[in-house]
Amino acid sequence: MTQLPPLTDALLTLEQGVALLTLDRHDVRNALTGTHLIDDLVATAEWVNGCEEVSVLVITGAGSAFCAGGNIRDMAERSGDFAGDVAECAERYRKGIQRIPLAMQAVEVPIIAAVNGPAIGAGFDLANMADIRIASESASFGETFLNLGIIPGDGGAWFLQRLIGYQLAAELTFSGRVVQAVEAKELGIVMSVVPPDNLMPEALKLANQIARQPPKATRLTKRLMKMAQRMELKDFLEVCACFQGMSHNEPEHIEAVERMLAAMGRK
Repeated sequence: MTQLPPLTDALLTLEQGVALLTLDRHDVRNALTGTHLIDDLVATAEWVNGCEEVSVLVITGAGSAFCAGGNIRDMAERSGDFAGDVAECAERYRKGIQRIPLAMQAVEVPIIAAVNGPAIGAGFDLANMADIRIASESASFGETFLNLGIIPGDGGAWFLQRLIGYQLAAELTFSGRVVQAVEAKELGIVMSVVPPDNLMPEALKLANQIARQPPKATRLTKRLMKMAQRMELKDFLEVCACFQGMSHNEPEHIEAVERMLAAMGRK
């Protein structure tokens, strides 16, 4: 049996290649600060990359919220992650919440965010770090940092504009308004919106479909899609050639071809 990483404030399961991570601090609406969720997310990301049995990662929240981001009470009291002078606060961000975007960006398998409720501030940014977002009808999304007189310190401004373009990202970020699930779909933030009871079945249906793909080729494809965002075409094609050479020499390729031929009735 695969050894799961020890987590404190989140639950993790692995079944048929699908890792399901549930943020489990519904008492604080799954806030990232003031809990152990930062450590849990980073530990899960590192475990996924080291566990060949994982083909896809699904992230959701327990309770009514997906993730509330930063703990506002700690902000008001200048305590916890928000204590100290400029240098101390900046260092806490580097060693704290900024570990999440670096870890999520490095995950080698597709990530699906099953957004069950409000995804606010850093919680919205966490959802945007996924490759695919499916939202419950009760979900809402807000890049609300300016409402509190702070900036998206977790890298949210980097992710959001790459997801929906600069102009729409600017409007959401500068206004700080919260959008409901249907508008989020219209803006391109989420792929689909489903009734609350259908959220996890739909997310797991997609996850299982991905998990049935050849696992090594899936990880290479995820790497290629991330690399394509920052490489020139000529250099990118050279990497594609190398990765394709690797893929053609993997047993999973031959097995997939044989399955395809059998399905076509040629074997």
